[in-house]
Amino acid sequence: MLNDVIAVTNRKLSQRPFLEQIKRVCQLRPEAIILREKDLSETEYAKLAEEVYNITTSYDVRLIIHTYINVARELGINTVHVSLHNMREYRKEFIDNVNKINNIKTGCSIHSVEEAVEARNMGASYITAGHVYVTDCKKGLAPRGLDFLKNVCDSVDIPVYAIGGINIDDGRRKEVKKYGAAGSCIMSGMMKV
Repeated sequence: MLNDVIAVTNRKLSQRPFLEQIKRVCQLRPEAIILREKDLSETEYAKLAEEVYNITTSYDVRLIIHTYINVARELGINTVHVSLHNMREYRKEFIDNVNKINNIKTGCSIHSVEEAVEARNMGASYITAGHVYVTDCKKGLAPRGLDFLKNVCDSVDIPVYAIGGINIDDGRRKEVKKYGAAGSCIMSGMMKV
């Protein structure tokens, strides 16, 4: 059981049909799955989200919609993950849309202590902080490291999930918790399990 892990999707990394991969991820019982398919239009994303939601619901795994608040509302999903840029640029529209969904939780991706504080002040329910370790998803970019993670965790009073270079069973999940993280986000490892 991976109740301290948020799985993050990238269907381009999946080695089997994507919906089959979602089933495999759900069988591991993560805390949630962020459907992060940034190359899709909102219409394409909505169709995929409905298919994924049918699977996650059958496994009692929470689905988090990435970016598309209207898709979340249409499906009755109460958690949306956005970039800090989107929170800034569309703050009023974002807040108005979020208020139309009961008990919405909003996650936000951040890359500095200042961004963490800003996201918290704009109403984020949790944040993802990274990238903490070297990762193929960010080739050529130096990791921000564990001190960065600790500083972020110390700066906000909401859950922080470490992301970047963390695998299901490599010990890093425990390590980031020692630095204050509520858990980990895992993309590559979840798409290849």
